[in-house]
This record gives sequence, C-alpha cells and structure tokens, in this order.
Amino acid sequence: MAAADENENILNRAKKAVQDLYDFRDHFFEKNDIERAIHKTEELGLELTKVVALLDEIQSQIKNRAEYMLQRGRALNVMPEFSSEALECLSKAVKLDPKLVEAWNQLGECYWKNKDIEAARNCFNGALNHSRNKVSLRNLSMVLRQLGKTKEERAKFIQESVEHAKEAVQLDYGDGTSWFIAGNAYLTVFFNGGQKSGILKQCLGAYSQAEKDTVQKSNPDLYFNRATIFKFQEDYVAALDGYKMAQSLDPMSSEPKEKLSELITYLQRVTQLVQQKGKLKAKRLHQLIASIKESDLGPYGGGSYTPPTGDPVKLEVTPLSRLKPGPNPERVVLGKVVCSVGSDKPIPFTFAMVDAEGTCFAVNIYNIAQGQGTIIGDSVAVPEPYVQSNDFEFDKKNIKFSSMRVDTPVALVVNAKKLGLEKQAPAEVSLYSKSE
Repeated sequence: MAAADENENILNRAKKAVQDLYDFRDHFFEKNDIERAIHKTEELGLELTKVVALLDEIQSQIKNRAEYMLQRGRALNVMPEFSSEALECLSKAVKLDPKLVEAWNQLGECYWKNKDIEAARNCFNGALNHSRNKVSLRNLSMVLRQLGKTKEERAKFIQESVEHAKEAVQLDYGDGTSWFIAGNAYLTVFFNGGQKSGILKQCLGAYSQAEKDTVQKSNPDLYFNRATIFKFQEDYVAALDGYKMAQSLDPMSSEPKEKLSELITYLQRVTQLVQQKGKLKAKRLHQLIASIKESDLGPYGGGSYTPPTGDPVKLEVTPLSRLKPGPNPERVVLGKVVCSVGSDKPIPFTFAMVDAEGTCFAVNIYNIAQGQGTIIGDSVAVPEPYVQSNDFEFDKKNIKFSSMRVDTPVALVVNAKKLGLEKQAPAEVSLYSKSE
C-alpha cells in the first residue's frame, strides 16, 4: 500500500511540475511587465528544460506509463512550435490508454501545430467519444473552419464549428479560451455569410467575455482579431490600439507589426490624397469639377429613386460640406474621382472624389470584385452616404480626412449607370492565431 501511495505521490509531482509550466506560460504577464514580452518564449524554454530534467529523473519511479508519456508529451507541447518528440510521447500515451482524453487533446494540438488537419480532427473526435469536454469541442471548432472544398461544404463546416464552440462555452461559462474560440467562429461566419451586423455583435460580445479571463487578457490573437473587426468598422483608433497591443504582447511575431504598419501607411496616404485632392494639377482639377453635371446622377436624378423592390426613396443632391457624421438619409452626393488609394490589401477599395464645390472626401467600397474599381475622371453618385470624420494622432502621425462608407458597389451610380451584381464579391478577411 505504501509503494502505491509513493508511486501516486511521484506522479502527482510530475503533474504539478507540468501544470506549473503551463501556468508560467499562461500567466506570464500577471507577474511581468509587458516590456518583458520579448523574453517570454526564451524563459518558457528554460522552464521546460527544468521540467524535462525532473521527468527524466523520476521516470523509472512512475509505474503508469500512459500517464508518464502524457505528462512528458504535454510538457514538450507547451512551446508554440511543433515538437516531434511531443508527438511521439502523446502517441504512445493514447496507445497505452485509449481512454486518456487529455492525451487525445494534446495529440490533436500537436498534429494541428504540424498542419495535419485531418489527424487533429480525428484526435479531437476520439476524445469526444469518451467525454464531452470543452477542450476537444473548442479545438474541433478551430479544425472544422479549415475544412471544405466547395462553398457549400465550407458553410456546413463553419456552422458545425459555431455549434461546437457554443457547446464548449456552455460547459464552462467562465472559460475565456472557449469564448475566444467562439468569437473566432462568429467572425468566420460574418465574413463568409453575408456580413450580418447581428453576427458581428455576437463576435464582439464573445471577445469581451474572453477578455475577462486572465489568460485571454494577455492573448495577442484576441487583440489582433478584434482590431481586424475595428478596421472593418472603420474605427481606426481602436484598430490601431488593438494591433499595437498584439504587437506588444507578442513582439517576436511579424503579423501584428505588419498590420499596424499597413494601416498607418494607408491612413496617412488617404489623408494626404484627400487633403491634396489626388495631387492633380490645378488645371486638371478645375476641368473635372467643371465637368460635373446633373445627368451624371443617372437613376438617382429627379429627386427620388425607386429600387427594384420597395417604395420610392426621396433623394436631395447635397454638397459634401453639408453632410453630417453618421447616416445621411434622403441625400445623394455627386462628384468626380480624383485618385484611387493603392493598397496591397484591397479591402476596402478606396478612392477620393471632389464635388462641384471642390470639397474632397474619401470613399470606401466594400465587397467589390477585384479589378472593378473606379478610375480618375469617373463620375460617382453615392446615395444616403454614411460619413465618418477622422481626426486624430497616433504615434506622432496626424490623420485627418472625411470618408463615406459604401457596403456594396451596387449602391453606386458610376458615369450615370447603376452598377450591377457582377461588380460585387464578398470581402474575405483572415483570422490570425497561433492556435488557429
């Protein structure tokens, strides 16, 4: 009996050491300033070396080989990169004890890091065959979003992903990681399912719940993905702050830094082009403004517009200077394109236009098919424009311009003709996550 107790004590010692290793990783910023983020991975590696040395020392004293292989594999799996040794240990653990749910979950995560999606999926399903647990559910939610060759298949897997994430949350309402995975699932639905505002609200709500958890509060992926939403919503200050926070929490990753730089460059370029009215020469600018005529309104002329379905909408031609921030119902603006804003990431397609008074605004068009943007000299009519006034400073860079948001190109009239559905395509935005 004493020998059995001693064996159990040694196994518990191993479990505690491995759990302490994960606590070191997950709660690093509770004990360290964010300026020390650059040292986190290195110090985690040093802690891992200590734990592996302990496991080597007590290996012969642990009789339960499946549990020992699980703890060793789990320890090696703590690092962000794939470990072939962890894969070997965890594979042995599930062979020795196929009912060891945690081993299946760790093995699935190991395969995921190695980009073996089907193997990861099989592991998480295997774990769920033994127990409905939040770890398997949320991990399977991540996996399913990577599957499907056709649009229909992807839609089916994405919906299954949401259901698994929701079940994980229901199993432990206070678990921030499950909320984070649920937020990612909702975000995928948003960008693949018609961009319904209600879905985006659910996504942001899930991220807010995740942030209440001490582990997720220091997760750079949470701030990065939420910044992606803010950028899409044109809440640029929140987006910049989010990318900067993600960069601070994970300074070794290039993605947050690149996105932050891209957005700053984009905003500076828009500011410059709007303020300088496309950098057109005075004569060319005067010619464009003088060429604006009421007939360019096309179907939006005559004071009202009747859509294919619905009642007629009153439209009053309004100078850009008289628009107010937010929605401008029953208004239509008309102007000429003076430039487009080049970007490696064409979401949105941005151009600048001047009206008959010479006022210049940026126009952001979402869900436009590639290569279907406007060119200099095009006349453009925007009905019931949604206006945003941007005026702020970020990292000593001044951003100042007014813009109009257009959620679909089919709302526009270009050169007196209403754009058709062939100009429309869904905006695709990728999530970023080391675990995704």
